[in-house]
Amino acid sequence: MNKTKIAISIGDLNGVGIEIALKSHNIIKKFCEPIYCINENMLNRALKLLNLNLPSNFIISNLDGDFNITPSLVTKESGEFSFNSFINTVNLAKETKVDAIITLPIHKEAWAKAGINYKGHTDCLRDIFKKNAIMMLGCEKMFVGLYTEHIPLREVVNYIQKEKLIDFLIDFYNEVKNEKIAVLGINPHAGDNGVLGDEDFIINEAIKLTNKKLNKNIFIGSIVPDTAYTPKMRSEFNYFVAMYHDQGLAPLKALYFDESINVSLNLPIIRTSVDHGTAFDIAYKNLNPNNLSYINAIQEAIKLSNLRKKC
Repeated sequence: MNKTKIAISIGDLNGVGIEIALKSHNIIKKFCEPIYCINENMLNRALKLLNLNLPSNFIISNLDGDFNITPSLVTKESGEFSFNSFINTVNLAKETKVDAIITLPIHKEAWAKAGINYKGHTDCLRDIFKKNAIMMLGCEKMFVGLYTEHIPLREVVNYIQKEKLIDFLIDFYNEVKNEKIAVLGINPHAGDNGVLGDEDFIINEAIKLTNKKLNKNIFIGSIVPDTAYTPKMRSEFNYFVAMYHDQGLAPLKALYFDESINVSLNLPIIRTSVDHGTAFDIAYKNLNPNNLSYINAIQEAIKLSNLRKKC
């Protein structure tokens, strides 16, 4: 059986992504064929800084770009290179030269310095494919889909619109195919029947209409946010929908930080990612950053690729 071919976006070269990729290569090459979107010059610069030898069968895509790596600093050059590495992986997937893509961590400020008008991978993918890409994070124990992502908290309430939420929930269900999904409210106590805001009425109506369209009772809610992730709730639900970024990710990372991954749903390509940042505080210090999220992201991409091939 042929191994899954995976293009790996190398992330911000001033951070820990390249160290994770290099030190994990001998593990992941046993169950996939990785192609690293970097060039020889930049790879050699990283190897020298890390005092590492190049692993065997480390295949690169010869991406354009050359700059001096400055560990732990936010720079325009690192932002531009990480973006180009990401686009390289997307193009390889679009051309069906790989089965899936994996993204190592970028730095959003570095993208901004480079004049890149995206806040992250997901909104860029949404624009490239003109699809409502959904950001889902988690692990086998708990997955969280984000209705809104990287927007200021003050803007979240404006996004609570019935039809948009219905579309999101239907897309989410069609991707995860789970038969019981908890949907969080947005206000404390899920609004207390309007005492603490009426946005939860909109969420409740969207849930009701979505279940009616699906002809089954898939979505449950709106769930009171401060009790949504208790052990009892997590014993009943494996999938959750959060209304905004920190509502979903703060508890997820408190519970499963090292092992969680990021999955982009509702796209024609498969993309998974680590669920951590550039870790500038330990970059190029050879402190062996935890690679569990990276390994899990690789394995999830392989699983999703195999499932798609069966369809």
